[in-house]
Amino acid sequence: MRVMVTRPVREAHDWVHRLQDAGLVASSLPLIDIGGPADVRRVTQAWEQLASFNAVMFVSGNAVDYFFALKPASVQAYWAQSAIKIRAFVTGPGSHAALLRAGVDRSMIDAPDAGQGQFDSEALWAVMEHRVVPGYRVLVVRGSTFMARSSGGDDAGVGRDWFSKQVLAAGGGVEFVVSYQRRCPVLTPEVHASIHSAVDGNAVWLFSSSEAVANLVTLAPQQHWNGHRAVCTHTRIAQAARAAGFGVVCESRPILAAVVASIESLQ
Repeated sequence: MRVMVTRPVREAHDWVHRLQDAGLVASSLPLIDIGGPADVRRVTQAWEQLASFNAVMFVSGNAVDYFFALKPASVQAYWAQSAIKIRAFVTGPGSHAALLRAGVDRSMIDAPDAGQGQFDSEALWAVMEHRVVPGYRVLVVRGSTFMARSSGGDDAGVGRDWFSKQVLAAGGGVEFVVSYQRRCPVLTPEVHASIHSAVDGNAVWLFSSSEAVANLVTLAPQQHWNGHRAVCTHTRIAQAARAAGFGVVCESRPILAAVVASIESLQ
């Protein structure tokens, strides 16, 4: 049994190695391409206005990487021990690690407990809701989808909306900035061959985004998925996989041990 890891390139390679170390056969088939934002100036403006916010929420590691890559040289460093203290909010360990690489002091980061295995807006809110008081301002650094999809939805978008509503209900304010774009991959001969090899081999598809599900359907529009299996790391993603027609959909916490157990349960 082979596992198809559908995360963007960097995250996919990392998960392939981790699954292989756990004794599984895994291959990378990134179903989301990542690129820079359409409006770079909006990101630099956000940096210039950063001192007016109490906290910045990053929706993913890519949001962190692209935001910091566009930091103007004229803007002072934030989140260092000697700098203005602005909290950094993230939902998962990948984003947390990206902040540390970017030089953010660990003491300024709020994130769900990595041991709990729930990495979403709801888990983050439970950790940092006590900080939000009337007038508290949060900048949400997110990605955008290059082309709207009619199927699958955007689980990150749903999470952002939920988080923003909680901040607003507590009397805070929310603004957004797009630091990167997500795109459907180009259907090259290599991508076409990888998809059909996985289909012919009845591989297990590992989805960490409902957008990846939608992109797979876009890339293989004639394929029927009722005889195929998927492991999804969130309820919203599982709903997208079922809507796409996957015959067997298993929900899993997004930590290695849980993902491996879910995959093995499908053998």
